[in-house]
Amino acid sequence: MKPVIWLIGGTSEGRNLIKALASLDIMLYVSVATEYGAGLIEAQDNVQVLAGRMDLAAMQTFIQEYKPDCVIDATHPYATIVTETVQRACQTTGCEYLRLIRPVAEVHENCITVQDFQDAVELLSHTDGNIFLTTGSKTLHEFTSVPDFAERIALRILPMLDSLSKALELGYKPANIICMQGPFSEALNIEMMKRYQTRYLVTKDSGSVGGFEEKAAAAAKAGAKLVVIARAGEECGAGYSEIINLLKKRYSNND
Repeated sequence: MKPVIWLIGGTSEGRNLIKALASLDIMLYVSVATEYGAGLIEAQDNVQVLAGRMDLAAMQTFIQEYKPDCVIDATHPYATIVTETVQRACQTTGCEYLRLIRPVAEVHENCITVQDFQDAVELLSHTDGNIFLTTGSKTLHEFTSVPDFAERIALRILPMLDSLSKALELGYKPANIICMQGPFSEALNIEMMKRYQTRYLVTKDSGSVGGFEEKAAAAAKAGAKLVVIARAGEECGAGYSEIINLLKKRYSNND
C-alpha cells in the first residue's frame, strides 16, 4: 500500500510542490478551499483533490480515516486561522506536521509597513489620492471605512463570481474592479496603476512567489507608495527545497 500524504492549500508554491511530489510512489490528497482552486491543480493519477473548507473536527476525522504519514500545510502566510487549525488537528491525532513557509519580502525605500488591515485603513483615511488594492476579497469590507472608498479605490481580485458579487454588494464601482488570475508582471502592474492614477498600492507581504517584488518595482516606477500589511509573526517551518528534499529522500525508494 502506498504511503499517504495530505497537502492543504492552493498557493502557487503548493501547486509546484504537488507536481514534484506526484512523481513519487505515494498517494497525495490535496485540500483546497474552493472549486476554483481545485481547477488550477494539474490532474495526476496519484493525486486526489478535495474542494471545500474544513473545520478542526473534519480535519481530525480525515487524518483518522486516511492515516497520512504527514500533513503539509501549504496555505497562504496570512491564512493564520487555517494554519492554527491544521496544527491542532495534527497535534491531537499524532500526525507529523510540515509547514511550507515563504521568505519575507525585502524592505523597500518606497514602502510603508503597517501591522494589520485596520492600520492600513487608518493610514489611508488620512491621505488623498487613488488606492490600488491587491489584498484579495476577504478583507474588502475593511476598506469601505476609507472616506470616498468607492471613488478612490480600485481593486484586483480573482475571477470568481462570489468575489465579484461581494465587491459589488459592498459598493465598489464595476469600473474599478479587475478580476484576473496572476502572476502579474512588473509592466502589467505599472499599466494597471497608471490606468487608475494610483497614489497608494496596498499589498500583503506575499514574498517573491506571491509577486511582491513585481508590485514593489512597479509602484516605484508608477510613482505610488507601497503600503505593506505585515505578517502576523515569524513562522517556523521549512522552505520549498527543504520539504522536497526531505520527502524525496523518504519516499523515492518505496516499492
